Order: sequence, then C-alpha cells, then structure tokens
Amino acid sequence: MENSILVVDDDRASRRLLARTLTAAGYTCAEAESGEEALELVRKQPPCLLLLDYDMPGLNGADVSKRIRADPSPAIAQIPTIMLTGHGGEESEVLCLEAGADDFVTKPIHPEVLRARIETQLRLRSMREQLLRQNEELEAWRGNLEQDLDAAQRTQRSLIPATPPALPGWEIAAFYRPVIQVGGDIYGWLRMRDGRMLFWIADATGHGAAAPLLNHVGEIAFHHANAENDTPTEIMRAVDRDFRSILGARSFMTAMCVALDPRSGAGSIVGPAIRRCWWHDTTEKPNPSRQLRHRSGWLLGQALAKHQCA
Repeated sequence: MENSILVVDDDRASRRLLARTLTAAGYTCAEAESGEEALELVRKQPPCLLLLDYDMPGLNGADVSKRIRADPSPAIAQIPTIMLTGHGGEESEVLCLEAGADDFVTKPIHPEVLRARIETQLRLRSMREQLLRQNEELEAWRGNLEQDLDAAQRTQRSLIPATPPALPGWEIAAFYRPVIQVGGDIYGWLRMRDGRMLFWIADATGHGAAAPLLNHVGEIAFHHANAENDTPTEIMRAVDRDFRSILGARSFMTAMCVALDPRSGAGSIVGPAIRRCWWHDTTEKPNPSRQLRHRSGWLLGQALAKHQCA
C-alpha cells in the first residue's frame, strides 16, 4: 500500500479497469470494494492518493472522505482524494468538495484527464511534504539558536560584576538591563596602580551569540591595560591597540572610562572623539552627586558622596 493509489469502487469491473489503466501508466495500485474496506486499508497503511467513488452502498464516498479528514493522524487526514462521480453539474462538484475531496472526475472517466488530476495532486502532496520537512528543519535550527542565545546570555551575565566596589564615603550601585536577549554592552571597575578606581563601559558591535565573545575581549583588554598603564588615557589607547590587533576591522567597540579618586572626588573621563580614534582626557571638579550613563541607555554606576570633599 505504501506509495500506492487506492482505488475504491463497489463496481468490480469499473474498479479493475481503473487499476489496470493506472498500472499501465506506471502507478502502483491497490483496490477496495467498499467504504468500510477502504477505511481499514487506509488506517493500516495510508496510500499516496485515494480514488474514491461517490455512489456506494453503506459508507459512500462522502462519508469515507469526511472520516479520513477527521482522522487525528496527519498522515491519514491529509491523503489527497479525487472523487469519482457519475453526476455532472455544479451541485455535484460542491458536494464532492464539501465532503473534503481535493478534486473530482466525472464519469465516464477520460484516462488523460484522470492522469493529469492525479499528477497535480501528487505534486501538491510532494510540495506539502517538502514544506513540512523544511519547517521541521527550521524549528530544529530555531531550537539550537535559542540554546546558543541562552548560553550566550549566561556567559554575558557572568562577565558583569555581581557586587559593586566598596569605597569609603561613597555609595556605588550598578544596573544592567539589555533591550534584547543578548546585547553587546558590558561594564566593570578596576583598582588602578595609583589607588584610583577605574570605571569603564563598552558597547561591542553586533548582538546575539557573538556579543559575549567581543565583550570578553574588551574585558581582558581593560584588565591588561590597567595592569600596565598609569593614566586612563594610556589605558584606553592600550585597549584600542589590543582590540585592533585581535579583531582588526572586522568588529569594533566604543568605550569610555572614568578614573575616580575616592579621597578627593576628582575624576578623569576618557572617551572616543566622534568618527575618530583619538582619545581626550578631561579632569572634572568634585561633584557630590554624579551619574554616569551610556548612550545605549543603561546605567553604569551612580556614586553619591557621603561627605563634602575639601
């Protein structure tokens, strides 16, 4: 029955003639003499197409077609069905289609017309099966992507410092909320060699699973640069050199940093000039209340002085 056409007709001569005609045309055929037998064969092994006589005693073609369409198994419910009817006219066509038939052929049957209708339905069946396979592959790909993004999100979260630094006389808080599942933003803080605190923030190009990798490169670059340089300007230049040497022009990262002296409250801010790779360094006067914000909209840190700086 697999990949065969099931011919259902209570008239033995008509059924055998159809089967011989289709076999001669290269099809594999099976036969059923009643609607009840057709349902039994279909549920045992679904055919690739059903030729169903409309007028039969017991379960007629409409009854069989409705039961097939109502079957919970898609392999059965979606069997292409061509109804064979001896009644011409629009009313007969409507009855066949309402019963769930995909097409119909009026008796007496012209072999060329029947073969054309069969080929059309088999081609549509093949297209449906191909679309189903593609949907399954797409769903599997989406599931793998979700797993990758989930792993990337956990990786990115692990790069964000969990506890703000404790500075005497200062209260520091940090808040991170990406707009999408995996963003390209990262921030952190480091103790400089002269005792100042370096607060840094960076935004890597792109999003998705690759973003945490770029963030990790930026984090390592800041750690290395801070360990080997004394000023925030030198640190940013070192970060820029390291990032370029690793990724070249394939990716980019925009970043800024603030070197804060907790005792005096003085801060030096270093950031990139617009559309250039120059760094500028400005020294600000102490401010008892200051917020540092990144252009992407998330808060790097908020420092509130608990005492007035002299």
